[in-house]
Amino acid sequence: MHQTSSRLLRMTDDDRPFTRDFKDLFSTLIVSLLPLSAHRVRLTRIEHTFLSEDAINNLGSLKFSQSNRMPDPKDPSRIVTTTTTTTFSMAKDMARSICQRFLDARFIESADGKLQQVYTMKGAVWQLTPKGVCILDRFCSRNGIQQRQIGDLIALGSSNLCILERNPTTDKLVMDRGTMEVLFRRLIGTKGLNTKSSVSSADSDSLTDYRDGLTGVKMASERKIGGKTYKDTFTGKACSDWLMDCATTVDRRETYELASLFVEYELMESIQQDRGYMATSPSAALFQPTRNSIYGLTARGREIVTGTGTRGRTSESEGLGPPRPGVARDSNTQRLDKILNDAALRLLFRENLRETHCEENLSFYQDVDEFVRGCRAAIKIAQKNPSSTSMDGIKEIMAQAYGIYNAFLAPGSPCELNIDHQLRNNLATRMTKAVGQDVAMIETLHEVTALFEDAQNAVFKLMASDSVPKFLRNPKYEHTLKNYDFDTVVSAMSQSNHRVNRSGDTTHPRRTERISS
Repeated sequence: MHQTSSRLLRMTDDDRPFTRDFKDLFSTLIVSLLPLSAHRVRLTRIEHTFLSEDAINNLGSLKFSQSNRMPDPKDPSRIVTTTTTTTFSMAKDMARSICQRFLDARFIESADGKLQQVYTMKGAVWQLTPKGVCILDRFCSRNGIQQRQIGDLIALGSSNLCILERNPTTDKLVMDRGTMEVLFRRLIGTKGLNTKSSVSSADSDSLTDYRDGLTGVKMASERKIGGKTYKDTFTGKACSDWLMDCATTVDRRETYELASLFVEYELMESIQQDRGYMATSPSAALFQPTRNSIYGLTARGREIVTGTGTRGRTSESEGLGPPRPGVARDSNTQRLDKILNDAALRLLFRENLRETHCEENLSFYQDVDEFVRGCRAAIKIAQKNPSSTSMDGIKEIMAQAYGIYNAFLAPGSPCELNIDHQLRNNLATRMTKAVGQDVAMIETLHEVTALFEDAQNAVFKLMASDSVPKFLRNPKYEHTLKNYDFDTVVSAMSQSNHRVNRSGDTTHPRRTERISS
């Protein structure tokens, strides 16, 4: 059986690729055709580097395949191989533009150690930043890729990025107040208020300041402005640089939005403005990303950093939502509901899961949520208007289903989940069947959706019983978690257990997915 789907790379309203596709494109380039080898830069041989023209040429035709071999559930003597192949193709001008975006996103940097803002066409030598290595590492872990050059890169050092969530429809960052408070605490750093750096070091242009992702923004312990001495200050440029290097931002404009919210939420305040800075919008006037603009912490900002804020903050990102069907209600499932419905708590919970080597549980849970929404929308469109265009959407959703299955549910998959044996067999039986014609494909998607939701419930129970207690006991998150009154949440949700259950063009690069079974 062969099934192919094709679509243009999704673009946002401000004309950039959707972040997930963008990161997949970058990682596919590194693991497929791009040779990372030693190149001479200023009489020094630098390992794991590449040339400008090699990246541009290889982006013209990229291919990435993910395969799983498994016994046929009906005939164990027969081996079934399911392969999902993703192909990117684009013109040379677009390839050069994409490489520039890799540079802007801080995935790559000049190998000579100097700040380079333009991706030159020929002769320049580039290397991955620790942020780029982290993006690549997460891609390889999800897809079960094991290459020597990838292992060598990761051994050199990867950044501990702050993984910010995005709206799946618009690709805009989730920027509710709770998330901003968590991010601000990371920005200042655990030792930020004890720094003794001088003004000159705090204003440096070093590319190595934030390579580990854990160091807080470069701050001056004391700075004299207008005859007055201010403590613990930093520049607008340093703030923007930190947000670019230590979080999953992909565009400088996103760092300006985040920093503007720090000011709006009264976490930091302007001490000195750059008179030469021209604001492009009213919101841009709140934050100036320049060396001459100086910022300090507000009283509220210090409370957030030191953990002396008030207790009992409630979620501001989403409602609690109805209980999951098929999941018994207890205190930990109610706490997990609270975590999953609050963007700031999800951010911290993901960090804790990563540290305990089970981040795949939350990734799968969220991927299934996104898949189910997309699947129902695609089926509704196809049934209302069964055209070739609507069926392309069905094929794309089917490709997404195989991607989730191969990553999390297939026997021996790279992020294999701990689920019931019978459920795993049911999934294998369904996923190894031929998809067939269009009508059969829609029927298959209904079956796959039901099985995915069963697996999602199993993962929900596992996170509730095992991961939630560990998360709530972790002293690393004590300062933040004490601002959430989980006992009140449990009490409130216990009184509401009778609620109704949830029902459920040539200028852009092209992405093609092919499923073989």
